[in-house]
Amino acid sequence: MTAPHLEKGKRGEDLACRYLRNLGWTVLERNVRFRRGELDIVARDGDTLVIVEVRFRTTGIIMSPEDSVGPRKLRRLVIAGAAYVEKTGWNGFWRIDLIALTERKGRLFLNHCRDITGGDVVL
Repeated sequence: MTAPHLEKGKRGEDLACRYLRNLGWTVLERNVRFRRGELDIVARDGDTLVIVEVRFRTTGIIMSPEDSVGPRKLRRLVIAGAAYVEKTGWNGFWRIDLIALTERKGRLFLNHCRDITGGDVVL
């Protein structure tokens, strides 16, 4: 039996992958683990490699999914993204996006925040 929060996380990632494929993106990998973090989704948007962090919240939670990615989490994403780029030998552009899912009264809302580092990647 899987814990409810893990089931919700998988559902969120499944929905995010469907959304990305509908945009014409190619989903390369999911749940890529590194020593200091995990990448939810790795995808291609044309010639750009995109690390996608997925956050799923329901109403009643104090913090929105967008606000749940603070400086510490962002730094871990950058480090894991850089490790992925090095491991795979990727030599093109790459960025980090956030897909924030919020469930309210049985309805699902998706907010796709592109390039959440603002192009500034500092390791």
